[in-house]
Amino acid sequence: MDIKKIVGENLKFARKAKGLTQKELASELNKYQSDYSEYETGKIELDYEKIVFLCKRLDITPNELFGVDD
Repeated sequence: MDIKKIVGENLKFARKAKGLTQKELASELNKYQSDYSEYETGKIELDYEKIVFLCKRLDITPNELFGVDD
């Protein structure tokens, strides 16, 4: 499976688990909701700063975000 799709699915799952909308997270990232949506669909890759921010914000580890098993 494509890593962008895995990250997107894990991001969506973590966001919903926190009870947040795409619009809320997009606002925190100074992005439009439509841009944020493309992270969750795997159309746009996250940069390092966004990965760190989203992991902290959603209380997940980078391994969880990338679907890496220990």
